[in-house]
Order: sequence, then C-alpha cells, then structure tokens
Amino acid sequence: MSLAKNSVGLAHIVFFVVAAAAPLTAVVGASPAAFAFGNGPGVPGAFVLVGLLYLVFSVGFAAMSRHIGGAGAFYTYIAQGLGRPAGVGGAFMALVTYSAVQIAIYALFGVFVAGALAPLGLDAPWWVWALVALVAVMFCGQRNIAFSGTILGVCMLAEIAILLLLDVGIVLKGGGPEGFSLASFAPATVFAPGLGVALVFVIGSFIGFEATAIFAEEAHTPEKTIPRATYVAVLLITVFYAFSTWAAVQFYGPSQVQAVAEKGLESFYFTAAGAVLGAWSVEVMNVLLITSLFACVLSFHNTLNRYFFALGREGLALKSLGKVHEVHGSPHVAGYVQSAVAAAILAVFIVAEAEPYTVVFSFMSALAVIGILAVQALVSVAVIRFFRRTRSGHGVWTTLLAPVLSFIGLVGALALVVSNLSLLTGSEGPVVAAFPYGIALVFLFGVGFALFIRRRRPDLYASLGEVFG
Repeated sequence: MSLAKNSVGLAHIVFFVVAAAAPLTAVVGASPAAFAFGNGPGVPGAFVLVGLLYLVFSVGFAAMSRHIGGAGAFYTYIAQGLGRPAGVGGAFMALVTYSAVQIAIYALFGVFVAGALAPLGLDAPWWVWALVALVAVMFCGQRNIAFSGTILGVCMLAEIAILLLLDVGIVLKGGGPEGFSLASFAPATVFAPGLGVALVFVIGSFIGFEATAIFAEEAHTPEKTIPRATYVAVLLITVFYAFSTWAAVQFYGPSQVQAVAEKGLESFYFTAAGAVLGAWSVEVMNVLLITSLFACVLSFHNTLNRYFFALGREGLALKSLGKVHEVHGSPHVAGYVQSAVAAAILAVFIVAEAEPYTVVFSFMSALAVIGILAVQALVSVAVIRFFRRTRSGHGVWTTLLAPVLSFIGLVGALALVVSNLSLLTGSEGPVVAAFPYGIALVFLFGVGFALFIRRRRPDLYASLGEVFG
C-alpha cells in the first residue's frame, strides 16, 4: 500500500519541520533556561553553532534523499547504509525518541491550558486537557496530510508574527539599557563557560528535523523538494531563533540577561513583550503558546504515524499498521494505535501523580534529545557507507567530509547532553542516569529482532529497507 502521492509541496514540508521545532515553545520555553544556566549572552551564537552543525549534516542527508525515499526516513537511511539490522535498531530508537517528545509536549500543553482556563472557571487537572489534545490530534492525523500541513502553517505563521513583532519592537526602540551589541556572536562570548549546558536546550529546540525526508513518498517531485525543504527549514529555524534570542539580549543587556533569566524563566519573554508591545501582547502570546504546542504535537503525531506505517508495511509489526485511508490516503490505523500507546503512557504518569512540568516534560525531553542525537549520528555513518557503494556523481565534500564532520559534531553534542542530564531534568536519580543505556538497549533490541527475523523469516528479512527504494 502507498500513501497519497503528490499531497504536499515544499511549503507544507517546511511547515511540518518548523512547526515540530515549535518556534514559540522553543524561544519562550527553552531559551530562558539556556540563558540562565548556560553561556548567558552567548545563547544566540549557540543557536548559530547548532544550525551550522545541522546544515553540514544536511549535505549528506539531502544528497542521499535523492537516491532513496519513503515514509521510514531515518530507518530507511540507516538500513540502506549500514544494513537491515542497524536500520531496525535505528527505527526502534526513533520510535522511542518521538514518542518521548510527544508525551513531553502533551504534558506541557496540559499545564498551559489548565493555567489559561482556570481563571475562566474551567478548572481541570492538566491531564484532562492533555487527553483532549490527544483526541484532537488523532482526528487531524486521519485527514489528508495537506490538512495537517495547513493547520501547522497557520499556527507557525502566527507564532512567528508575534515574536517578530517583539523582535522588531526591541530594535526600533534602540535595544535596552546597554544599546545594541553583536557580542552574542563573538567567539569569546559563545565559547564561554556554560556552552555545553546551553547546547542541551538549543539542540532540543531543533528536534523534528527528520520531517523533511519522512514525507518523501507524499511529496511533489521528492528528489528536488526534500533537499530544498531540508535546507530552507534549517536556515529558517537557525536565523529566526538566533535573531529572537539576540533581540532578548539587547532588551535586557548582555551583562544582565543571565541574571534576569535566573530570576524568572517563565516570565522572561512575557515581561519583554509587555514592556515593548503592551499588555495585549502578553495575552496573545499566551494563546499562541498553546497553539504552538498543539502544532508541535500534531507534527510529531504525523511523524510517528509514518514510522508505524513503515514498520507495518514491511512486516515488522502488525500488517494493519500499513493500511491507508481510502479517502484521505493517510496511515489511519497507525494513527489509532500510536495514539492509544501515547494515552497508555500518559495514564502511567497520571496514576503515579507525576508532576507534569518537572517530571513528565523534563524527563521525556531528556530522553528524546539523547535518542535523536544517537539516531542522527548513525545516519551520518550510513551516508558515508552508502556513497562508498553507490555511484552518485557527488563530490567528496558531500559523500565523506560533511558526513564525517556532522558525525563528530553530533557525538560531541551527545556527550554534552549526557554530561548535563541532571541539569536538564533536575534529577540525579537512577532513572534519568539510565536513559543513555536505555537508548543503547533499544538499538540492540532492534538489531536482535532483525537477526531473529533473518533466521526465522528470510523472505521478510530480504525485503527490509527495500520497500521504500
């Protein structure tokens, strides 16, 4: 079975990636922590560093997308480059990663909606709103992929609009008490103590990167659309995040921004918006933060659907997961199943009475960052191996140097994340400490599962990673 062909173009795919990165959530929610606990005024430069890392990663990633395609995305890349067992292991890691992101965002959505509606008399626990969002997201995921793309596009444009208004307002006012400065991008500021901590939050803001390739089967002329969408998305995210955080530094002043962030993480941007744009902007930003979270979780829902769909179609999971909707061409069965899985995981946290922000969101975010960096590092190696066996016409920069550099950068980033886990989660407990080992075990389980299939079902094993070729 195939997904709906020619359903999405360049704009829709870019919307999915940027919406998954959730501009308002990343800037208003994540960057204050980077300012407070990281390298302070050097946070904008940290966004540029990570953006450059992903642009280098995109060189080989985009080039390989011209030779393979399909809903499996990273699974397909790893299987084609490193072999079927590694591909299945990578797919399992990706499933855990995006499931963790989804749970984290559902929890955050529930927290903000509960806080916004309580003053209106609609007082309900966070998990009620999280489950309401889950049902709404599942409904949207059943529709044609362009339907979700339209919703994500509207939400994304609104988020960008309010942040740009704030950024431009700060610029027009001449900055803050210390005027304008480009010190945030100076090496001495960027590479100051705390960079490793800042990178934890900055890298987390880029999760959702895979959404360019995962829709190759549904894209117009994917051999052109996917590479273009990849570069456009990474550039948009990098420039916008760097500019928005730089504007915040100008408003508070390079010497004061870290202290201000430490005193009030949640009010950091709302205070600036109220002072620059007026009280109305604070209310609008609160509403758009909720829509940002919804757009983010919808994007990851669609990504997860296509992983379940890919595994079902290849016979690695229930065959019914590989079915598509007769009208919309969407992987609707996969949507039902993965929504049920998300509801079950949320139920565990609900029964345990876990605090939604400091436990559910923080723990799941940490697990997701570790997982995505590990998968992306594998992809870099897969690109190198793939082009060593495939005549492509690409130069050595594309097929070797760029993938090697991205692998080194991703492994370095992974080491920084692991070494800062206690700060990222606020916990030094054994559960958090076990996250890196858990991700490694998931990969090994996937490899073992593939080897088991090779022994018991050689016909099925022979087709792995090739359905999408």
